[in-house]
Amino acid sequence: MDISDIAKKLGLSDSKHIIRKAAELRRLCDVQFDSSAIGVGEICKAIICLEIAASGWEEVIFDRPTVIKLSGMSEKAYNRSLNAMQNGLGVKTKLDIRELGIRFGCVRLIPFVQKGLSLYKDRFLAALPTSRRTSADFTRPVFTAVAFYLCAKKHKLKIDKLKLIEVCGTSESEFFSVSTSMKDLCHDVFGILKEKKDPKDVKVN
Repeated sequence: MDISDIAKKLGLSDSKHIIRKAAELRRLCDVQFDSSAIGVGEICKAIICLEIAASGWEEVIFDRPTVIKLSGMSEKAYNRSLNAMQNGLGVKTKLDIRELGIRFGCVRLIPFVQKGLSLYKDRFLAALPTSRRTSADFTRPVFTAVAFYLCAKKHKLKIDKLKLIEVCGTSESEFFSVSTSMKDLCHDVFGILKEKKDPKDVKVN
């Protein structure tokens, strides 16, 4: 089954730019490392390349249940393979807030997550010395995942944290660290802490 056939099953047959990018990633994968060594077969490799290629386009939302079924893997194993291939290819994928909302059944959280992320970035940068502001990196999926989780807690919506950690490809320790920073700086948005801390008193890495 080639990439075009898989794209058709995922409703992406009209997204030629994504199919071309996925094919390019697959060739790069074949050159750079042996995906079978990390337990990724040819079909799963093609699916993952499509997901990575589609991640840069906000209008494209992956049908995760169909993706898992086509891959022949459990969701946990698929996420692990996705993270391994991203690392092997040296690429970062953007964790889409809309996709998280749909996947976890919390679409109404989207505007709150967007507001919280924006506020966190502004306050985090304000707490940094001017010389370090340009090097701050908020592109990692863990920031989006933590904001989503904290907004869900504030609105009393139950979210599987471990599953969310798997989806964003981070560790529990990093998730906890970002969560602590985000709660401290954005008490007024996430409403978790009893006392609001001054951004200048919060440690930044």
